[in-house]
Amino acid sequence: MPDIEKTKMEQIAQIWNARRSGLITEMALKIEEVSKEGVLVRMPFNPDFCVDRNQTLLHGSILTALLDSVFGLANLIAIEGISAMATLDLRVDYLRAAQSRADVIVRAHCFRATRHICFNSGSIWFDQHEDEEIARGTASFALTRGEIGLYDALLKEEGRT
Repeated sequence: MPDIEKTKMEQIAQIWNARRSGLITEMALKIEEVSKEGVLVRMPFNPDFCVDRNQTLLHGSILTALLDSVFGLANLIAIEGISAMATLDLRVDYLRAAQSRADVIVRAHCFRATRHICFNSGSIWFDQHEDEEIARGTASFALTRGEIGLYDALLKEEGRT
């Protein structure tokens, strides 16, 4: 991958990290891999996200929010010139109980994009258990493209251009 492309991807990841708010901030997400092929993000274990007395069973809505957010990052990386995006459809299949005290890992990618819609796929597992998915999701996003893409606008806002 050319250095410019790698630098751009790193800048998008930095901006995504800096601009998150609300629940996503509480998730303390860490980007581990980023490329045009997709992203790999880690969410450290947080007992506040658990629904059982032993604090080991993650609430399903946490997994849904995690996928939605990481899909957005994958879109920013894969698609040029996005000025805005909105989730149109998000489906999550819960494959097993999300019960562990391990970090949660999600891999997501944009597998198709048209001028106005893109499609994502991703999966979630606990750290060190990639062969035991806890959830798998798909999504579609409405895209608005413009002369100044979302990435460029964020860089300008951050004073990096």
